[in-house]
Amino acid sequence: MTAALEMTDVSVDLGGRPALREATLRVDTGEFLGLLGPNGAGKTTLLRAALGLVPLRHGRVAVDGRPVRRGGSPAGYVPQRHEFAWDFPASVEDAVLSGLVRHIGLFRRPRARHWQAAWDALDQVHLADLRRRPVGELSGGQRQRVLVARALVLAPPVLLLDEPFTGLDLPAQETLTGLFTTIARDRAVVMATHDLAAAAYTCDRLILLNRTVVASAPAAELNDPEVWMRTFDVGPGSHVLKSLSSFVGA
Repeated sequence: MTAALEMTDVSVDLGGRPALREATLRVDTGEFLGLLGPNGAGKTTLLRAALGLVPLRHGRVAVDGRPVRRGGSPAGYVPQRHEFAWDFPASVEDAVLSGLVRHIGLFRRPRARHWQAAWDALDQVHLADLRRRPVGELSGGQRQRVLVARALVLAPPVLLLDEPFTGLDLPAQETLTGLFTTIARDRAVVMATHDLAAAAYTCDRLILLNRTVVASAPAAELNDPEVWMRTFDVGPGSHVLKSLSSFVGA
């Protein structure tokens, strides 16, 4: 079975310093994976490596069995909301269509198939009825779903999420969690997050990252405190371990 995303011994340097060291992971279609680690652990760098946006010092990245070259990954990416210009005068469907710019051409008009792909993506995130609304009028949760649709418009084999719950209230987080679980039925989903509890309860498997993959397993199997201490650089009395004990047994 071909992996949706496979990274083998990936090392990346940023600014002359190691950001990732010999990171290896595999994500299959149908998996919802949580990527956990402290600030500076390399979570965003790992996602960018899967997108072909950073040069590799060493290693291999493949999406759907195809080697990823610089800037040429077929993976879908959902950035943090602040990275999108929400004050730009565009409708919801226009924002989703922007995910197809490389296929349409910068100054060419979308064709019927492009519009249909955008509408299908909006259907998947339950925003079809708002497709003509200006993006600036949307709530935080709706904006996040627009970014998901923008990534889905190319039907990627793997969807990469960078801190999708940041700044959202609990109802919006629950809506997104259900959406990500549904999306993962026919593709892989990798979610970088600081929300340990949400990842433990909703993801099929957790990747603990601290510049390399420290552990990879379902949350219920990550009951060795040592792997959490290595991941988050904390001691045995840390509040992080105490907060984890209720859902991973650490």
